[in-house]
Amino acid sequence: MAKTLAPIPGTTPFDGDQARKGYALNKMCFSFNDADNRAAFKADEEGYMRRYQLTDTQAAAIRGRNVLQLIDAGGNAYYLAKFAGIFGLDMQDIGAQQTGLTKDEFKARLVAAGQ
Repeated sequence: MAKTLAPIPGTTPFDGDQARKGYALNKMCFSFNDADNRAAFKADEEGYMRRYQLTDTQAAAIRGRNVLQLIDAGGNAYYLAKFAGIFGLDMQDIGAQQTGLTKDEFKARLVAAGQ
């Protein structure tokens, strides 16, 4: 029998339900492995999102570049990193947004945690 973990306040665990909820979003973000797809998205974001049949919530989160909303909408951080990369953002930018810190504050937190 699988053990149920206690929820961690402020987090959205990526489980089976989230995977199903975010399938289209994650599939779209995975497509950004290809440079032509990244260019197609940048040329017509709305059309590209329609192509993957994103929900209204997912599309709004993409438009807002809001990582927390994307995670809540079923996004997986690894696939979302591909989306963020289109705009020159890295995982530290995403981590900063998730924690409500600036990127420099987030980096300092990582350094402090490693000591």
